[in-house]
Amino acid sequence: MRFSLAILLWASVQLLSPPVGIAQTADSSVRPEHPMLHSLMDEVWEFELQESPMLATDVGDPRGQDQLASNTLDDFKRRDQRRAGFLTRLSKIDFGSLSPGDRIDAELLQRKLSVDRSDYQLGLHLMPINNREGFHIGLPELAQAMNPDSKVDFENYIARLHEFPRFIDEQITLMREGLKAGMVQPAIIMRDSADQAAAHVIDDPQQSLFLTNISEESIEKLPPEQWSPLRLQIIDAIKTSVIPSYAKFETFLRDEYVPGCSGNIAARALPRGQELYQSQVTKFTTLPMTPAQLHQKGIDENARIRQQMVAIKEQVKFEGDLPAFIEHLRTDEQFYPKTPEELMKEVAYILKKADGRLPTLFGKLPRTPYGLRKVPDYVAPQTTSAYYWPPAADGSRGGFYYINTYNLSARPLYQLEALSLHEAVPGHHLQLALQAELEGLHPIRKQSYFPAFIEGWALYCERLGGELGFYKDPYQEFGRLSMEAWRASRLVVDTGIHAMGWTREQAINYMLDNTALSKHNVVAEVDRYIGWPGQALAYKVGELFISDLRKRAEEKLGDKFDLRAFHDCVLKEGSVPLPVLERQVIAWIEQQRQR
Repeated sequence: MRFSLAILLWASVQLLSPPVGIAQTADSSVRPEHPMLHSLMDEVWEFELQESPMLATDVGDPRGQDQLASNTLDDFKRRDQRRAGFLTRLSKIDFGSLSPGDRIDAELLQRKLSVDRSDYQLGLHLMPINNREGFHIGLPELAQAMNPDSKVDFENYIARLHEFPRFIDEQITLMREGLKAGMVQPAIIMRDSADQAAAHVIDDPQQSLFLTNISEESIEKLPPEQWSPLRLQIIDAIKTSVIPSYAKFETFLRDEYVPGCSGNIAARALPRGQELYQSQVTKFTTLPMTPAQLHQKGIDENARIRQQMVAIKEQVKFEGDLPAFIEHLRTDEQFYPKTPEELMKEVAYILKKADGRLPTLFGKLPRTPYGLRKVPDYVAPQTTSAYYWPPAADGSRGGFYYINTYNLSARPLYQLEALSLHEAVPGHHLQLALQAELEGLHPIRKQSYFPAFIEGWALYCERLGGELGFYKDPYQEFGRLSMEAWRASRLVVDTGIHAMGWTREQAINYMLDNTALSKHNVVAEVDRYIGWPGQALAYKVGELFISDLRKRAEEKLGDKFDLRAFHDCVLKEGSVPLPVLERQVIAWIEQQRQR
């Protein structure tokens, strides 16, 4: 999935693990039972809302709707000191004496505060952007995030546009400090960053995404006599604040930042680099694993998957070895859509089939709907094949599955079933919409985001497609295997780059040798791993963990095993660290055995 704007702007503030648009305001009905814990969680939540106006927007809180966050160096220092105080108070609570629900609350709060402090102390706040994520890419989606439907909402939107000069100046200050400290991105992945900013430096403000991204539905909620002057004010804000700010940022990137970026692609080359990379490995996997362990696990998984790929090559009677078969899949026009419309229609057909089959594997389904959209043109060349955008917290917008229609020769039809099951249902939409609808949880719990759980579940759902009646076509099954090999290869490539001295070319060649991804996608993926150390490890680690929990449950329960109930158990507490999920499933197994 791709992070929402709230996440992108929140990331600069180092708050919770990245939000997914699913929180709510704290109230007495969603507090932990332990008085000290519930008081502390309420205080932390209040702190987060005060520090991040975009988080407040995301959860429907009225404060700060005309502002963007303040991100000075002093702000980051002050936030770190507050979090240190919160952790001290949390340490005085005996976790062993807590109820099961409170213990989860306490563990998640401890992990959140500890990760935020570690990221700050390692200097990650000085690297607020990479080649695919950051405020410069996310800000054009401000109108979609705010979803204005009143005169006041539009006035707040205009006020936020006028915040751009201050906001971007603060980001430049952070990045200049990063240059001084050696906390910079590798130059190779930042080669297009100035052009990303330049895309918003246009002559006609009426063509700006900051105007055109306002939905017709939002505009139609206003009478024409209100919209007309607001439109002129938006155009003026774009002309006087947005465009000059992006122009300034473009100049900074082109003249200062990119020339000062590192020639080394490894996280270990950064200050305290080995410590930094291990911290990211632990953060994204939630498990005590080393780079060497993950590297070998990826190699082992690829060996297993490769045997299954060879079996499919033989099933379709292809004459030639596996590399020749993969090259055939990469280059034969029959496997690729001719038009964006063909691609979108094929995806829509897959999704409707999946929707109708969900009740066979799930006892509880979300009420929130989802839609299908094309990836915006301004980000399509730099982003992946698809991503998911979570629904609004207040129910005003459903979730959206975005399909990349740029460079159709890199969008194989034989991967669409696995891709769609991952990004929409039963993958990200099902899990995140259910999390949004959970009742009785503190907002911090509902706002939690652990990639090993979120992405591990979505990858598990790719394999689950076979039980939903998909992959009848051997080419689609090969596509699924290639997607799985892609995630297994991440374990090898991410650790290879950041811990073992691999070159970019070495990483690209490994991906080409072990997946059926196009060269375009492989290059984009490797650059993603370079710019976001550790994140790509979450997928395969989480999927293997969930699959292992299912296997254990099947073995222990035998005839008592109910797959629908198992899935409901996995999803019932929302996003949690993998050790917490394990405890959750073990308790469920014991309950089932006693029935």
